Amino acid sequence: MTVDWAEWLNLAIRWFHLTAGIAWIGSSFYFVWLDNHLVPPKSGEASGEVWSVHGGGFYHKQKYQVAPSEMPEDLHWFMWEAYTTWITGFLLLVLVYWVGAASFLIDPAKAALSPVQAFGIGAAVLVGGWLVYDGLCRSPLGREDRTLGAAWFAVLVAAAWGLCQIFSARGAYLHVGAIIGTAMVGNVFFVIIPNQRKVVAALKAGEVPDPALGKAAKSRSLHNNYMTLPVLFVMISHHYAVTFGAQRPWLVLALLGATGVAVRHVFNLRHRGRPPGRAIAVAAVLALVSVTYVSAEKAGIRRMAGGAADWASVQPIFQKHCTACHAEKPASDLVTAPPQGVMLDSYEHARQFAPRVQKVAVDAEIMPLGNTTGMTRAERDALGRWIAAGAPQ
Repeated sequence: MTVDWAEWLNLAIRWFHLTAGIAWIGSSFYFVWLDNHLVPPKSGEASGEVWSVHGGGFYHKQKYQVAPSEMPEDLHWFMWEAYTTWITGFLLLVLVYWVGAASFLIDPAKAALSPVQAFGIGAAVLVGGWLVYDGLCRSPLGREDRTLGAAWFAVLVAAAWGLCQIFSARGAYLHVGAIIGTAMVGNVFFVIIPNQRKVVAALKAGEVPDPALGKAAKSRSLHNNYMTLPVLFVMISHHYAVTFGAQRPWLVLALLGATGVAVRHVFNLRHRGRPPGRAIAVAAVLALVSVTYVSAEKAGIRRMAGGAADWASVQPIFQKHCTACHAEKPASDLVTAPPQGVMLDSYEHARQFAPRVQKVAVDAEIMPLGNTTGMTRAERDALGRWIAAGAPQ
């Protein structure tokens, strides 16, 4: 009996990552909701309070703007959800995209990178992303959240564009998500928790805590709140080739990321009791623009000139990039039978499997695996035009 340990390890880490992420995001959403629902207390030194009901009981929560006058005996911290989410996400990035760089990250048609160069670039953008974000927060731009948000969004769009020029689109998406996730956990590790520890230390020493510490921690927590939906989209994006398979995948990522920010703003406004109508309209427009852009782009590609949409024009593409493996008798030493039964060595076979070709070769750019044959975007578009025309002979 043989056990595919790599596959089981992938599943275990992914499951752990998902579980930790739910815990982190859940607590983040809850505390933002809590902050937005606080009302002035009827008595006491707290700055705000809220009553809620859940699970058959009533809860009375109070917030102290800086700190209570005395240190409580039992204090609960929220940090390991964030750390565990990042650690397991990083392990997945390493296991799938860095160890498997030749198959899932490198696209020879874009850049002839070695695996070492690929994961070196990947590691550099994670570190660089945090340094740029943290620098923006500490700069004059960080004094106003909207200005900072616009600057950070521009940095992420630029990173998405740059990564899409050298990596597979799917790999580029996951690295942008990793940049965002690293910024979020960096906020917790370098700012939020250290500031809270300083406040606790001041209380224990009988000193008055610095209000700026809590203010900075709250600001970074709010940043994390708005980055949550974009990073969640990236986590599921690899299932939807219609997004990263676009001609300009970085633009689709930017549009859908902005949609996520707008949706999060809708909820935050509702929590504060403010009318969310304009924010809902912005979110709806961004979502509509995203769908419209991708649809119009694909329609435009199908109308593009570039050769007759017939079997004679695409058969050489299949021959060059596909039939070594996807043939009745594969010529490749890597397989003994056509993978998943897909054969592309004749017109009849290619027409039969045209929908599969559209999905994995034209849209997702997953095949050829690792693009070892160097299939270009123009060749993929030619296949797309042929399929859109009904796969004529």
